[in-house]
Amino acid sequence: MEPCAECGAPMDPRSCDELFQTLLALDHGRQAPWGPLHGVSVSCFLLQHPSRLPADDGARAWALLRAYLAGGLDEVNRLVGRARRGNSHRVQGGSAPAAVQDTALPHRDAPPSRFSVTIHDVAVDGSFPAAEFTEGVAAWAAATVDAWS
Repeated sequence: MEPCAECGAPMDPRSCDELFQTLLALDHGRQAPWGPLHGVSVSCFLLQHPSRLPADDGARAWALLRAYLAGGLDEVNRLVGRARRGNSHRVQGGSAPAAVQDTALPHRDAPPSRFSVTIHDVAVDGSFPAAEFTEGVAAWAAATVDAWS
């Protein structure tokens, strides 16, 4: 099979999409280790598959990965909390918090096409084993940020 056109991972035996759907099913169970790392995993996937980036062009995903690498899940939770408070109907304007607004992906002529760690690496055998998941996501996040930096 041909490698993924966006992240460069070999798609044998499953595609990146198939693995992402499996990961989302685990995430939605909200069980550790998958559930708490949902935002980090989704951010890695989106930044490695930039055709799927939301309208903010990956600013929130980029901010979340940088927060995770700087301070782990505690820092991610602080960032998400600020975003929720800033998005509240009680706040005038309802715009993204400054931590997200001021964080844009580094400028590149084209997105990276190869990453040293992809969803295929984190999936291991396709099941995203719990024993290896946290370390795998940390490596995935670091590889994603490194490739974009």
